[in-house]
Amino acid sequence: MQQLARLRDEVGQWRDVKSAIEDALELIATGDESLEAELAAEVESLSRRVRQMETRALFSGKYDRENAIMALHAGAGGTDAQDWAEMLLRMYLRWAERHRFKTEIVDKMPGEEAGIKSATISIMGEYAYGYLLSERGVHRLVRLSPFDAAKRRHTSFCLVEVWPDVQGEIEIDLRDEDLKIETFRAAGAGGQHVQKNATAVRITHIPTGIVVSCQNERSLTQNRESALRVLKARLLDLERQKQEEEWLALRGEHVSAGWGNQIRSYVLHPYHMVKDLRTGYETGNVQAVLDGDLDDFMEAYLRSRVGQGIPDGGR
Repeated sequence: MQQLARLRDEVGQWRDVKSAIEDALELIATGDESLEAELAAEVESLSRRVRQMETRALFSGKYDRENAIMALHAGAGGTDAQDWAEMLLRMYLRWAERHRFKTEIVDKMPGEEAGIKSATISIMGEYAYGYLLSERGVHRLVRLSPFDAAKRRHTSFCLVEVWPDVQGEIEIDLRDEDLKIETFRAAGAGGQHVQKNATAVRITHIPTGIVVSCQNERSLTQNRESALRVLKARLLDLERQKQEEEWLALRGEHVSAGWGNQIRSYVLHPYHMVKDLRTGYETGNVQAVLDGDLDDFMEAYLRSRVGQGIPDGGR
């Protein structure tokens, strides 16, 4: 029933646009010059709607319409990398705000001096996973370090992971004997209750070695439920990756493991430039990107995927 409702909504949107275009064409046919300003505004509005729908038409993955869970991990670069991870966290929260998506910080580990070592966030909105899939990989920052007294140029790295958050549809059998569940006190601010009681949860999936933690919620039960949700999403994505690797192996393509190569470079010195190394798309407006203006990068990635022939279930 959910799938039927989604399809009806999607068809309804296309029919609405078609009807609006036909109405505009009828007004143009009247030749009434007094309607010129109104028609210009209508054409601009329709162009934006059609472009948005064209982008959504590029989504073909099984879970593209779902919510997303995103994790950020500071890499090489020390304090600079931890600060870079926090900058990226802010960037994605701003992007979600632009799309009116709901966000929730599931887990965040602060850095020793500044920034964060890691963070896990839940982003809830239609096509959240489809959009954010383009962000998975290593992000590289080049800038004059604000933490270096000599003001030397530093390069920092941050790994971004993204998984679909399929509410109520993940059929994964989690056996108690496969789970190691630990509790600990939450780090950072959170009030006396959070600090004095072991409300944070860390779950290790023994067969795969996957470790997830949650300390954002006030109660142990809530944190455990959130951690299990993230674990299921990661196990689902692990299965998806195995299927994709098997399919690519049949095609004879090399599949990189681990961190992999960087996907995007953000340069603040000696010039300003953000460049996606997969698509070649670039912009000199670095501040706009860091403020969440990512749609052009995401669309370029989606368009680059068209025609590669990866099966729907393999995204």
